[in-house]
Amino acid sequence: MRLFVGLGNPGPKYARNRHNIGFMAVDRIAADHDFPPFRGKFQGMLSEGRLGRERVAILKPQTFMNLSGQSVGEALRFFKVEPAEVIVFHDELDLAPGKLRVKTGGGHAGHNGLRSLHAHIGEGYQRVRIGIGHPGHKDRVAPWVLSDFAKADADWIEDLLRGISDGAPALAEGDAARFQNAVALRTAPPRSSTGTAGTGKPADPAPAPVAAPSPEAPTDTRSTLQKLMDRFR
Repeated sequence: MRLFVGLGNPGPKYARNRHNIGFMAVDRIAADHDFPPFRGKFQGMLSEGRLGRERVAILKPQTFMNLSGQSVGEALRFFKVEPAEVIVFHDELDLAPGKLRVKTGGGHAGHNGLRSLHAHIGEGYQRVRIGIGHPGHKDRVAPWVLSDFAKADADWIEDLLRGISDGAPALAEGDAARFQNAVALRTAPPRSSTGTAGTGKPADPAPAPVAAPSPEAPTDTRSTLQKLMDRFR
């Protein structure tokens, strides 16, 4: 049993905020893997299904970010799972937009959602840190995370969410490396041996070899009279 938790703030006002990338990630997993509709439970929204061989509950706390631990603590006790079986998807200022890392344990680095989780279940849970970039100065952090992604971000967000969904079964089965590989295949597809990256198109055929030119015949420098004399020899 795994408990997947997406962090964010409830309501349409916050739906496209950078702070809500955790909600976006678990919504995509639930949609792509045919989980039933979310229902209200544990001060949050819950859906249960399977990823690969694992039974998984997906939770989106509705307590607002800085009280997320209340909701997660209730779910953890109900399902009788250990903190190590909780996987939290959240925004990460210290990673560039579109980058992703998996981490277990450690500090909360000032993230209010993680701070609340630490208080209610300890620090031994697993995190999927989803990069949103840093605005450059700590005074700009709050408006940055509580503002919407730019339209120009749409492509990398789509690729990242697809990769997270592709790799979710591996993550549920405890294979973080395979999960991160699935994300990388969407966000940085490997180049083929032909040097054509991710197009699926065959390489252009090599040009046909060009035949070497025949050597030129030597130039005849004889005079007309000399040619005539040579003809009758």
